[in-house]
Amino acid sequence: MEIRALGADERDAVRDIGARAFGPIPDEEWERRAEASRPMWEAGRWFGGFDGGGIVASGALHDMTQWWHGRPVSAAGVGGVTVAPEERGRGLGRRLMADLLRRCAEFGHPLAMLYPATTPIYRSLGWEHAGAQHHIELPAEALRTVAAERVPVRRAGPEDAAEAAAVIGRVHAQARDSGPVGWGEARWRGLLGQRDDYVYLAEDGFLSYRWAEGGGGLEVSRLVASSERTLRALWAIVGSGSSTAGTVRACVSPLDPVLWLPRERPPEIVHRTPWMLRVVDAPAAIAARGYPAGVAAQAPLLVDDPQRPSNSGHWRLEIEDGEGRLEPSGETSDAVRLGPRGLSALYAGVPVSALRRSGLLQGGDAEALSPAFAATPFSLDYF
Repeated sequence: MEIRALGADERDAVRDIGARAFGPIPDEEWERRAEASRPMWEAGRWFGGFDGGGIVASGALHDMTQWWHGRPVSAAGVGGVTVAPEERGRGLGRRLMADLLRRCAEFGHPLAMLYPATTPIYRSLGWEHAGAQHHIELPAEALRTVAAERVPVRRAGPEDAAEAAAVIGRVHAQARDSGPVGWGEARWRGLLGQRDDYVYLAEDGFLSYRWAEGGGGLEVSRLVASSERTLRALWAIVGSGSSTAGTVRACVSPLDPVLWLPRERPPEIVHRTPWMLRVVDAPAAIAARGYPAGVAAQAPLLVDDPQRPSNSGHWRLEIEDGEGRLEPSGETSDAVRLGPRGLSALYAGVPVSALRRSGLLQGGDAEALSPAFAATPFSLDYF
């Protein structure tokens, strides 16, 4: 199978194998996705596998950042991975993913993130479960009780793409969030131009929601704010729809402040969609990440990463004053041993005790790494 970047004139072929593999996409939805993915096509970040002259597999690499303890780290969002149904079972999916992993490094991304349709193929190439996209369902009436002051809030559209990206980025940085995705201005222009999405922008907050099909509920795709005042004001906008909407389905952090705002907190229905992480360039990823202030940790590591040999070998990991360094070192008998899955899970904040019991980390004294990498990763975007 030959793998190469696709041109915009090959979108219909990608749509065809996608429909055959996962079901047809309505024209309007396809046009929406095509417009949102335009920057990827133009940048040569959508790839196809060819065999016998036709496309038998495809996948794309979103150009994005991912916040880790309040710092944006360059990341590739792997999406649209598809193998034609009649070609499955030949190992084409693994060959495509191995090629995409190589291209992640060529694009300069220290990290790669994806939502798996199946886990084994991605684990075999070094990805590991890291966080999730959480949707909660709340009675709209519960949000009606959120007391709020009036704050300057205005409607937003595509022309506000740069400001929206900046506001959301400041919120994640100040909250020391881990996991959320950051998009460039071009992507935000597409997201802010969606019909039936109602978007509001404040100096330190952002809200996007829509009415659910049938009008019986509201769906909040993103509501973030740095201050209590703005947070309450934006949730009050959502709660004002309670006279018509019975429920609110919201994409939030598992520790989102909205869970503490209403007077009454009924049991939530939570829908969790897990995502996986892959450390592509270990030294760059460690250096770019944020870490808790006042936490220090040191450990010798021995990494074995067959798909990314540049990550393999003996390393010295040091974390201090919110900064991390991973530098080559000599062999030591007390090294903490990790493969790419263990390294990716550690990076995402999985405790050392869990990694040991799952066989993803062995040897050495690594207990100090748990507080250094502590995180509750989440995402507000699906791709």
